[in-house]
Amino acid sequence: MEWTHKDLLGINLLTGEEIEYLLERGNYFRGFLDSSPKKMKWGEGYYLVNFFLEPSTRTRVSFEMAGRLSGMEVVNFTTEISSFQKGENLEDTAKTLARMKFNVLVVRHRQSGIVEYLAQLLPLHVINAGDGMREHPTQALLDLLTLQRKFGYFKGLKVAIVGDILHSRVARSLTLGLKKLGAEVFLSGPPTLLPPAMESLGGKIVFPVEKAVEGIDVIYLLRIQKERQEAGYFPSVREYAHFFGWKEKWLNKENSGPFIMHPGPINRGVEIGYNLEGEKFSLIEEQVTCGVAIRMAVLETLLQGETQ
Repeated sequence: MEWTHKDLLGINLLTGEEIEYLLERGNYFRGFLDSSPKKMKWGEGYYLVNFFLEPSTRTRVSFEMAGRLSGMEVVNFTTEISSFQKGENLEDTAKTLARMKFNVLVVRHRQSGIVEYLAQLLPLHVINAGDGMREHPTQALLDLLTLQRKFGYFKGLKVAIVGDILHSRVARSLTLGLKKLGAEVFLSGPPTLLPPAMESLGGKIVFPVEKAVEGIDVIYLLRIQKERQEAGYFPSVREYAHFFGWKEKWLNKENSGPFIMHPGPINRGVEIGYNLEGEKFSLIEEQVTCGVAIRMAVLETLLQGETQ
């Protein structure tokens, strides 16, 4: 299969076959990470810049780790010490980085669609690390890899995504990916945070949340974005935790399910309690490791230009 994409901009642009290939390569690199990894050599001579204009820990650091483990040179761009402070605009900054002969630009930006704009503007490979409320494709891919390693299949798998669906680029990308691979997706949370348009992506809105989690294989809990709380989408964080946070009663103790996932960072005592992520039914720590593996797979695929 020939890889035809210069960039990775969204799950919406990938076929099921292309997603499966990235998961295959991601699984290979996941095994590599378990074998006391040293640097690989296929990335030697390539340069990656993390161009993050929104705060991030997991995504930025895992891209840095993925690049370095692949043999690439990695530069982290920071607005605090850049020419943004002197009035330089985004387009000029991006063009400057391209002229420095970087090969890969990993972009996070608060504005939806800005990554597609940069991909059209620049000759290098552009990877979307989260743009506004639109997409976060590598987060969806690492989640899919985590699920594949746990269950070994997607067709018939039932996943409930619970929380702030309205503002979540993670929910959009993951819903698209799960549906393309044959899984069933159920969406729940406060009614004010359940946009009907999500059903056009293949998810089914279910309310109340207790109904959404019945017979589910995986509950994917989203971070409540406290910075958006001023909009008044629900009365208080405390009330949200009471109605929509993880409940022990959702657990079927006979088969230790459903399994729990979360994209991070976790709001302790809100979406999840203080002791959950280390439990045997939590996949949260595995998601983090799969994040490095899938980003290695994405870098390899874009740089090689075609699949094996």
